[in-house]
Amino acid sequence: MNAIIDSVWLVIALPLAGAVGLHFGGRRLGEPMAGYVATALIGAAFAVAAIAAVPFIQGGEQATHIMLWEWMPSLGANLEIQWDSLSALMTLIVTGVGTLIHLYSVGYMHGDERFHRFFVDLNLFAASMLTLVLAGNFAMLFLGWELVGLCSYLLVSFWYTRPSAAAAGKKAFIVNRIGDVGFMVGLMVVFASFGTLSYTGVLDRAGDVLSTGTATAVGLLFLVGAAGKSAQIPLYVWLPDAMEGPTPVSALIHAATMVTAGVYVIARSAPIYTLAPTAGMVVATVGALTAIWAASIAIAQNDIKKVLAYSTISQLGYMFIAVGIGAYTAAMFHLMTHAFFKGLLFLGSGSVIHAMDDEQDMRKLGGLFRAMPVTALTMLIGTLAISGIVPLAGFWSKDEILASAFGMGGYGYALWLVGLIAALLTAFYMTRQWVMVFLGESRWEDGVHPHESPRSMTVPLLVLAVLSLVGGLVNTPFRFTLEHFLAPAFEGISQIHPPEGWTSFLILAGLSLLAAVIGVASGYLVYRRPTESWARFQDQLGGLWTQWENAYNIDDLYGALLVAPGKRATEVAAFTFDTRVIDGAATGVAALVRRIGGAIQPLQSGFVRNYAALFLIGTVAVVAWLVIGVWF
Repeated sequence: MNAIIDSVWLVIALPLAGAVGLHFGGRRLGEPMAGYVATALIGAAFAVAAIAAVPFIQGGEQATHIMLWEWMPSLGANLEIQWDSLSALMTLIVTGVGTLIHLYSVGYMHGDERFHRFFVDLNLFAASMLTLVLAGNFAMLFLGWELVGLCSYLLVSFWYTRPSAAAAGKKAFIVNRIGDVGFMVGLMVVFASFGTLSYTGVLDRAGDVLSTGTATAVGLLFLVGAAGKSAQIPLYVWLPDAMEGPTPVSALIHAATMVTAGVYVIARSAPIYTLAPTAGMVVATVGALTAIWAASIAIAQNDIKKVLAYSTISQLGYMFIAVGIGAYTAAMFHLMTHAFFKGLLFLGSGSVIHAMDDEQDMRKLGGLFRAMPVTALTMLIGTLAISGIVPLAGFWSKDEILASAFGMGGYGYALWLVGLIAALLTAFYMTRQWVMVFLGESRWEDGVHPHESPRSMTVPLLVLAVLSLVGGLVNTPFRFTLEHFLAPAFEGISQIHPPEGWTSFLILAGLSLLAAVIGVASGYLVYRRPTESWARFQDQLGGLWTQWENAYNIDDLYGALLVAPGKRATEVAAFTFDTRVIDGAATGVAALVRRIGGAIQPLQSGFVRNYAALFLIGTVAVVAWLVIGVWF
């Protein structure tokens, strides 16, 4: 077993080798072999991680540090792996769900002229996220952090010939750079305080080195970076636009990589947040506001993928609530279950888009249940799971977060209430989506012939559906398996837990389930009716529906406050300052030289007698100057 743990670096190396190998030889392998090679390599990484995680499942295993090679030893920043229960859980999620998404992509990307390039980027994305979660220090973590940002740009703008896709890739890249500035400043403060960036040198000594003020500053700066990666207020605007990428990319970003990075960093930095309760409350507040804000926007979206995008933003808000209040196990539990049902929902939406000739507007779908029964039933499971219907996965993980917030008392009651309202909205808009797509009369255009997706796409759907059904059972009030699994990673950290006792559990779980049932029933009753009733329902909400449909016009607001002034500043710099000052200085020097040259040009007449005369005059002048100098 020790040999396997010492070889856990293969988890990164295998998909990285796939990215490099397919870059040079993928075109020669062609379709579908390039996709199968990429899938096999990420699958092999999952197998290595699963075997290496066995000691944590058995209990009692502590963290193992594996040095790969020296990088910047003076900074405590070597290329080293920390293999503990937290990194093991994240690795299993990334490689497990990632393998299913790779397999699904073989069918989804069929016929694409850049088929092999897609799998190069997909393997690189997985390797980058694995670098982040397996890092043994903040410097290596930041390396993976930036690489996932690069990969998101490459994949979101994969169909770069579409102007909207190219713009979405740039938007994702730029917004994340804003968050990264905060994260980098936080790392600078950490290094200034500890003189190292290694986890052991920072996290193990946080209580002895950091004051409350410094810990609060670091916690808030890390939050800025986490809000960028995990799409929280105010840096969430990139994620809905990222739906321009191929649907498997959306699934990978939302379920297993990228957006989970922010939650992971805060959980990994738990010793710092333990010293900074104010920073923790800010994290939880941001999460609560984001959860209900994004859920309200999702209600009125008509693009099948944008509904899921805002849903992800909202669900990440729950995770931020959990890490903010110190319920780290609950946060990671919901991160895991969310990977199952959100991966399922995105792949299911991709199956619909694939069958409907790239149609994503739910108003032009409908009645697909008979044509696509596997997709319909698996997406129904995902819908009920994210809605929090017992006993599916989302019920257990979401309720643990809400119950933990309630158990805090005081401010926790407000967090619980906001989370409960967001849960009701979630159940409503997810049911609305499923009903609009699969029930009622068909609303698609003539010439479209919907059909069930190929087996390479439906098999991942079935696997994720099973995980969405039973995945929540790993951590219930009856059996705390995941809590015991993660215990070594959070040893010495005081965590918030749900209130004890059956009465509290039944009351809180009952209220949460009631909210979910009301949401599901409302969504079904409203959207099961003819389309005319949809319009009446939306008209009753008036301007509020318009605000939800336009996502509160936040993009327009950012455009007016930030983008437009930035464009004007660059225009002034390019066409005024650069032209008149920079270019003016250069052309002015040239003009001066030209004038001087013109003034002395007559001296260059080309006649020898003129040069001889000038030489004689110069010689006489020099001799005269010397004679006068001697005399006087």
